[in-house]
Parts: sequence; structure tokens; C-alpha cells
Amino acid sequence: MNQQLLKDIERAKDYLIIVEGKKDKFALQHLDFENIFVINETGKSLPEKIEQIQQLCDKKTKVCILTDFDKKGKQLYLLLKSKLQEIGVRMDNTLRGILLKERISHIEGLANYIKNHNHENKKR
Repeated sequence: MNQQLLKDIERAKDYLIIVEGKKDKFALQHLDFENIFVINETGKSLPEKIEQIQQLCDKKTKVCILTDFDKKGKQLYLLLKSKLQEIGVRMDNTLRGILLKERISHIEGLANYIKNHNHENKKR
């Protein structure tokens, strides 16, 4: 498994992670992430959600947007990235880039991906 992926997962645990849904949040919680914001969970408008995210961030907090890599997820990523940068939220999407390189298209599958690769590495 890509060691850089594991390093970036560890580093991203200090960030506010934005995901699309509850299954994504659940998968990240299995990897010991704690600071997770589910963008599609509440009945609030996108501007209200962006305001919530801004309130959750202080000057040191970085945000990582981990939406899926399907069409809907990519559109949401671009919209959130643009809006959050406009209001000065610090972003780090290194982990997103590595997930793309590893061909992990859905965040909800990340925990199983890591578990399966760790299991394969132990067999060797």
C-alpha cells in the first residue's frame, strides 16, 4: 500500500473533514477521524452549511474536502472549495489527490480498502 496514503490519513486527522453522507462519516470514524462535517446531513441550505463550517474553523484549522469522485461529488467539491476559499478557510486536499491516484472513488470504501491492504501485507 502507498505509505504516503497512510501518512496523509494521519495528518488529515487534525483537519475538519467534509464528506457527503453518513456512510462516508462512518467509514472515516473507523479510521479514527473525529472532526467530520457531513454536508448532506441537515436540511440547511448550502450557504448555511458553509457558515457552519466557517464557525467550526479557527485560524489554525485546515479543511479537507473528501467528496466522492463521481460527477456529483466532483461538482460539490469544486463548489465547496471555491466558496470556502472565498471566505478564507485554509484548505489541504493532499489526501484527496492521493485517493484519486489510488483509484478510491468513494470515501465510504476507504476503511475497507485500508483493512484489505493491511491484511494482504500481513500475508506476505
